Amino acid sequence: MKEPSEPKVSTAANGGETPLSFREAMDELEGILERIEGEEIDIDQLAAELRRAAQLLDLCRGKIRKAEVEVTQIVQSLEEPEEG
Repeated sequence: MKEPSEPKVSTAANGGETPLSFREAMDELEGILERIEGEEIDIDQLAAELRRAAQLLDLCRGKIRKAEVEVTQIVQSLEEPEEG
């Protein structure tokens, strides 16, 4: 299964794009949710906002899965008896 590409954000300093951090993605998701709940989104913009929210959710889930694997590997390495 192919990993979804990470949403990116333009950086003013170098004009390039860098992957969003978990915190940045969550902040953007919270902003989208607030606009939807506050009925600030025009119906014509709603689909675009929901599409972006889905991208951000995929990004966050991927980062959580990656962190879970890393934590599990670290814990397992600590539990392994030392050979010697």
